[in-house]
Amino acid sequence: MEQLIISKTIDFVKKTLAGAEAGHDWFHIERVYKTAKQINHTEHGDELVVALAALLHDIADSKFNGGDEEVGPRLAGDFLKSLGLDPDVIVHVQEIIRNLSFKASLGQITFASKELDIVQDADRLDAIGAIGIARAFTYGGFKNRVLYDPEIKPQQYADKEAYKNTVAPTVNHFYEKLLLLKDLMKTAAGKQMAEERHQFMLTYLDQFYAEWEGEK
Repeated sequence: MEQLIISKTIDFVKKTLAGAEAGHDWFHIERVYKTAKQINHTEHGDELVVALAALLHDIADSKFNGGDEEVGPRLAGDFLKSLGLDPDVIVHVQEIIRNLSFKASLGQITFASKELDIVQDADRLDAIGAIGIARAFTYGGFKNRVLYDPEIKPQQYADKEAYKNTVAPTVNHFYEKLLLLKDLMKTAAGKQMAEERHQFMLTYLDQFYAEWEGEK
């Protein structure tokens, strides 16, 4: 029964995200789903909740929906209700979606669970390392942002509204978010996987600056 639910959810996500921005498309969802399952091997969270939250976490990302942070939880909830799932499972998945993002951590967090930690780590791992670099520049291109401007320094955001409204160069995003994620990992597996990806980003930035200055 659970496998049928997951299969229907995969079909729903693929259909809904057809044509999505390449950093937040089905392939991003699939990577997060696989990583969340891998982390859950040692964390032993509720397998169905982890799977559904991973699959539905970006079903309607607020940054592509006029900043509406409830459209994702609402769409996910409506879909899960159509499958006749236990209301407790639906609410749990919605709360994970609602509290998963980095910008959510800049506001008030009122929900916590092992399953949130697992899916959040999986999502954050996809934002760093080689894939994370590719996704950052893909989204920067989508928003027509400059790659790098030495005159525009990275900043710390006081709240999620400031973070949401940034138009900073893509390289700044490494310092404003990506390089911070390693120390925000919650699970043992997530922390371990983040180390190598974090170092890869540091190496990449060294190469980037050397090339920018014409040194290599």
